[in-house]
Amino acid sequence: MLEELNQDMKTAMKAKDRENLTTIRMLKSALQLEQINKGEELTEDEELTVLSREKKQRVESLNEFKAAGREDLVEKLEKELSIVDRYLPEQLSEDEVTQIVHDAIEQTGADSMKDMGKVMGAVLPKVKGKADGSLVSSIVKKELSQ
Repeated sequence: MLEELNQDMKTAMKAKDRENLTTIRMLKSALQLEQINKGEELTEDEELTVLSREKKQRVESLNEFKAAGREDLVEKLEKELSIVDRYLPEQLSEDEVTQIVHDAIEQTGADSMKDMGKVMGAVLPKVKGKADGSLVSSIVKKELSQ
């Protein structure tokens, strides 16, 4: 991932594309910081975790800026999100997540909201980096409350 970011950073520099360059640098910095904290190379899963965290932070900020009517910042964050999304795997649809949740409910034998932790524990590793945690959580709640 770092190599891909380095290549994209060089391309953005040559093209004098400040928006791409700034966002790519932030992503690279976040990955390198995580790698330094860990003390060794990151696995692909760990890289996905870092990128997902970066996306989540931007989505939360985007929602806050929309609520505050800060359209100038909303536009900037939307562009950053589109850049972050290029490095994440394709996102699962709500139907695909629902199917994974159904499978996990069957596997764990869950039958009430008390079993939500078991179901989430089974689902999250399967959708890591491919679905938003709040979407997964809401689908699990909906399915367990039926």
